[in-house]
Amino acid sequence: MKILIMGLPGSGKTTLAEAITIELKFRGLLYNWHNADEIRKKNDDWDFSTEGRERQAVRMGALADEDKRNGKFSVCDFVCPTQIMRKLFQINGNADYVIWMDTIKQGRYADTNKIFEEPKYYDYRITNFDAKAWAIRIVDDIVNGAKPEQFDLRKPTVQMLGRWQPWHDGHQALFERALAKTGQVCIMIRDCQNWNDSNPFDVEDVKERIHRALGPKFYGQYTIQVVPNIVNITYGRDVGYKIEQEVFDDATHAISATKIRKELGI
Repeated sequence: MKILIMGLPGSGKTTLAEAITIELKFRGLLYNWHNADEIRKKNDDWDFSTEGRERQAVRMGALADEDKRNGKFSVCDFVCPTQIMRKLFQINGNADYVIWMDTIKQGRYADTNKIFEEPKYYDYRITNFDAKAWAIRIVDDIVNGAKPEQFDLRKPTVQMLGRWQPWHDGHQALFERALAKTGQVCIMIRDCQNWNDSNPFDVEDVKERIHRALGPKFYGQYTIQVVPNIVNITYGRDVGYKIEQEVFDDATHAISATKIRKELGI
């Protein structure tokens, strides 16, 4: 497949591209990664005029098309700042996935900022730097031929607050019951690594385990937020939400994160 990662300089394109290639390799998939600077260096072409940028777009597109013909995933990360240049990249075939890194409003080069046009069409608009989590999600979608669903911040949502050290079948059952209430869930991870000598995983590890457990089946139906080590929740009257405990069968309640950590040798 032909994957375009575009956006302003400094927006995280290369970091995400690297994370995606690591995920592709992890799954045993063939790929080539074409980084704009490396391709310019190989061709000794550092011309950033309009003509030079258009030439680079054609060059990157040709590399991606060759990969696709050879049955490989092609990951291309470059600014690709205008609609014309995006069309040139796709002149011999549309990109299967377009990823817009919309993490910054201004890059470090004034000339690029001046000509940059927000894309009209894209599959992912990424507004944070959580590359590892996005890579898992994007590769899941690619493998399953899916397109992303978006989490709606204004929609009624169930909150799940916990340590998730690690996420297990009991947590999964709780998530699915929470999801049935409103159709989407906000999973909050308490940042408490090494607290009370019983929380060995850092938040990035916790997030990755949750993303892998939930997989593409639930994309667009949950979001993950890291919060402080909250130990008390206080509210006033008529706050518009309620706090409730879910009751499961004895086998589900008996699932222990402590036991799982011991089995993992942690």
